[in-house]
Amino acid sequence: MNIIKSTKEALLVPIHPAGWPFIFLFVLASGIITYFWTLFILPGCLLSLWCVYFFRNPRRVTPITDNLVISPADGRVLSTGIENVPADLALPAGEWRRVSIFMNVFDVHVNRAPVAGKVIETAYHEGAFLNASLDKASEQNERQNMVMETESGQQIGVVQIAGLVARRIILEAAVGDHLNVGQQYGIIRFGSRVDVWLPSTTPVTVLAGQRTIAGETVIADLAGHYNEPDAGTVR
Repeated sequence: MNIIKSTKEALLVPIHPAGWPFIFLFVLASGIITYFWTLFILPGCLLSLWCVYFFRNPRRVTPITDNLVISPADGRVLSTGIENVPADLALPAGEWRRVSIFMNVFDVHVNRAPVAGKVIETAYHEGAFLNASLDKASEQNERQNMVMETESGQQIGVVQIAGLVARRIILEAAVGDHLNVGQQYGIIRFGSRVDVWLPSTTPVTVLAGQRTIAGETVIADLAGHYNEPDAGTVR
């Protein structure tokens, strides 16, 4: 019975509501093309299945611990260094550290709150659609800023950034909302990136190149209790 239950959980993954219109269009277009060109049936099925797979929204088990920062996105860590805060991101003056997570077209694109707190600022900015893995994408690409404040008063910046093929960022939170850590707050359609801005003294627990899981992977410790890893401790 456990095997059957595990198999069902693996196969019957929920779909994010934002994906259903795209899934319908993929299936419809594949059906029409196949009607006129039967050889398209296999590519059409594969593309439709990929679209379903892209918009999957698996359940996650989030560590509920004070001061831990949890990854807001599935993907690969690009960088964790101290960077200049974009002028349009409403964070207090000072040095800030940016953890950038790149999502390719096979990663889950549902985004989750990295900390528990109140949304105190949101701002959408039109922009280019450069490769989201490029450093300049943080200031030149289409993006959605969000600033959260924890119960202790610490502010955190979270930025959804569109990529080469992304054309729609959906933010499902508004100023005044309180988000629980790991709670879903938005989705980016197709390849993209999420930046988390933390105080420069915050120890980061991930390395560039490491894979993260939204709502589960601990990426930093606001309390400073964790030691930062080096290349020999995280693989």
